[in-house]
Amino acid sequence: MRLKASRHRAADPLLAARGTYPPALGGEAGQLAGARAYSLLSRSAKGVKGTAMSDDHWHRPLFQIRAGELTGDTGQTSGMTRREAISGKSVGAEKLWMGQTHVAAGAKSGDHHHGEAETAIYVVSGTPAFVFADGDQEVRLEAKPGDYIFVPPYVPHREENPGDEEAVVVIARSSQEGIVVNLESLWPAQPPGPSA
Repeated sequence: MRLKASRHRAADPLLAARGTYPPALGGEAGQLAGARAYSLLSRSAKGVKGTAMSDDHWHRPLFQIRAGELTGDTGQTSGMTRREAISGKSVGAEKLWMGQTHVAAGAKSGDHHHGEAETAIYVVSGTPAFVFADGDQEVRLEAKPGDYIFVPPYVPHREENPGDEEAVVVIARSSQEGIVVNLESLWPAQPPGPSA
């Protein structure tokens, strides 16, 4: 049975993504119509920013952020540049922030932490070092491409790049937005974390 695509496209692609299809379409015809509308929405969702997630887990669009579309419109720290790809405001993410950090050769970032967010880091290029405090000592985790780093919530740290090429890392955080709390030192006057 051949279905006319025009008959099954929802006028509003977001309604199609939520599974709101013409009620006359049931069974296989309804599934095919839904798949077509979802495909249409997936193609049209490129560049749609901040679309809220639907409660219909089967009919939500995928989003593609191309390499040249990352934005610097996120929390920043001196000595590095963060570029946002996935967030609540860019794609409607509810529990994830993802992007890149670039640290120039020979540079180091200011000390900072990421609040309640857990942070996972994947080293793409360069030889970054991740510095944190253990008691009264600084500890350096020296990384190379392919390495992963985990930063627990509220842990003050900084990125350094002792190498001779830019260090680029991919970051994923367990927050909707890129939480950045810049600090004067790895040993703040008041320890970070939830207030007692």
